[in-house]
Amino acid sequence: MNKHNNKRYIIHPEGWKFAGVLFLSSIILLYLSASILIASISFFLTFFVLWFFRDPKRNTPEDKNLIISSADGKVCLIDEAYPPEELPIEAQKMKRICVFMNVFNVHVNRSPVQGSVEHIVYKEGKFLNASLDKASDKNERSSLVLNTQNGTKIIVVQIAGLIARRILSFISSNEELNQGERFGLIRFGSRVDIYMPLDAVEKCKVGDRVVAGESILASLK
Repeated sequence: MNKHNNKRYIIHPEGWKFAGVLFLSSIILLYLSASILIASISFFLTFFVLWFFRDPKRNTPEDKNLIISSADGKVCLIDEAYPPEELPIEAQKMKRICVFMNVFNVHVNRSPVQGSVEHIVYKEGKFLNASLDKASDKNERSSLVLNTQNGTKIIVVQIAGLIARRILSFISSNEELNQGERFGLIRFGSRVDIYMPLDAVEKCKVGDRVVAGESILASLK
């Protein structure tokens, strides 16, 4: 386990870089008296960025048979699909549960299961609205293949959205992840698809609001 990923933050470190630039710009604008309104907007954006990168504590159920949500947001699709074609694994249809994140959701992503990282594969692509079905195939994405202790493969795909332009990963291959542990982040609106065995039992439905590291999406047989 990467100890860095298990630290507790109020604001994720990624947010301080953006907030620092905006805050400095706000001070300069205020000092130059260019425009109180523009400076006020810049201060507002500073606080919005800090709020966007918030990283609250999560209470993760510890159960190897449960698949926990990797993202905050709304379940936008449940279907059967093949995992991303760029993954070096056997192509077989799996159950897929997709969670759409808007700009108001927490964007830190967490592992749905306990397991070892077998593959991390990044693929360039478009920046379509992440709520669209075709975003899974067309958009920029980063795929994570996890092997659980009982040999089950779970695949988590971070998908960039219309506004999101940067997918971040905090881990590397062969690392061990705990259930609910942070593994990545997507900036400013996006989607996460989780692939699981076809016989996994759904514990959610389309339209449900879910919380990363806490909400149960499905259970393994």
